[in-house]
Amino acid sequence: MGLTYDILIADDHPLFRSALRQALRDGLGETVSLSEVGSISELQQRLAERADWDLVLLDLNMPGAYGFSGLAQMRGQYPQIPVILISAQEEPTIARRARDFGASGFIPKSASLEAIQAAVQSVLDGSVCWPPGIDNPPGMSDEQQQISERVASLTPQQFRVLTMVCDGLLNKQIAYELDVSEATVKAHVTAIFRKLNVRTRTQAALVLQQMELAS
Repeated sequence: MGLTYDILIADDHPLFRSALRQALRDGLGETVSLSEVGSISELQQRLAERADWDLVLLDLNMPGAYGFSGLAQMRGQYPQIPVILISAQEEPTIARRARDFGASGFIPKSASLEAIQAAVQSVLDGSVCWPPGIDNPPGMSDEQQQISERVASLTPQQFRVLTMVCDGLLNKQIAYELDVSEATVKAHVTAIFRKLNVRTRTQAALVLQQMELAS
């Protein structure tokens, strides 16, 4: 029995998860061990349990993430785990921003099984996989870079609180959802404001929204 790669598939569409699983099983056979999650909070839970995954395949439009915020947050917390971003949106700007935010590759959802297998193999081998046409991209602006770094500095729990703030929940509701005290939520919100360098909930929500897909 040779080396086995542990791959985590994070996508909220069961159908696409099973297609991915099939592609990887067919192409890479017994060398891969596959696990799945359907939301950002499940993903964070899995990563907290173990941080030695060989690869995470991350859907861009996952519940609980605003645009690239899930990717930036994961790269901030677990820089050692390579991530391939997967998206139904295929504009070169998406792949380019995925690269800016620290992904090792990009797979459009329309990709053939062979292309998916090749991309995954490439990243497992320590390389990257990008579609043609994103060479020499204009990088992120300084402001985007700073925002990305601030979001990446949040702990998983702070990130969860921030997404709930963005969804308009009050501290009392967030406390209920996370099963913690309201005082704990207040402490989180204070820490989040400090890390993001904002003063209000609206400004905090705007920071996350800036990480959505740039038009």
